[in-house]
Amino acid sequence: MTARMTESDAPAAPERPLERPKTAPPVPPHPLYQPESDEVVWHGRFPLQRVRFRYRRRDGTLSGPLTWELARRGEATMILPWDPVSDRIALIEQFRLPALAAGEEPRMIELPAGLVEPGESVPETARRELEEEAGLSSSRMEQIGTFMLHQGYADERVHFHLACVSLEGGPAATGGLASEEEETAVLVVDAAEAFAMVAENRIRNAPTALALLWLQVNHARLRDEWTR
Repeated sequence: MTARMTESDAPAAPERPLERPKTAPPVPPHPLYQPESDEVVWHGRFPLQRVRFRYRRRDGTLSGPLTWELARRGEATMILPWDPVSDRIALIEQFRLPALAAGEEPRMIELPAGLVEPGESVPETARRELEEEAGLSSSRMEQIGTFMLHQGYADERVHFHLACVSLEGGPAATGGLASEEEETAVLVVDAAEAFAMVAENRIRNAPTALALLWLQVNHARLRDEWTR
């Protein structure tokens, strides 16, 4: 008697390998970099690569083999909204799960920021995030600089901007995208108070502190230039 094969007995069809995300290309070649393997191990919003490689030391020899996890986050922008006439700054406060996980106060004081979406320029992203998170528009922007925040783990580059805004009437009390369950509370403080918050370590977000320190260094020059 021949046994009948049921659907559950049939061998499973082999899974098709996932296509490599466009946001996670192989690490580019470089004289200091000798790759051995480069695979995407997580295909979520921020892909994660596992890269095995060696790097060339200063004496020309190769290092031993290394395995690094590389998070691909791409380009981002951060905006420091400043009213040079009243000399006030708009900060935002929002809930951050990783801060809670680290034992920090989960409602962190920050600046408007966000990832550059496909098809957007960096200035377009800066203006969009300023409106979404702080309810503000800018009449003038100046680039502060471009910085890497997690160079031991992620490829994210953040483009910092100073935005000239009017805080005379006060910004919206809250902002953020409802579609992303995002809520940001806007805090308007004098520039001197913001600088003191950095000096006293009351601002725990490093990019915000960096932007405020830059403004403190350039404060006199910019007030002269932007209030003429």
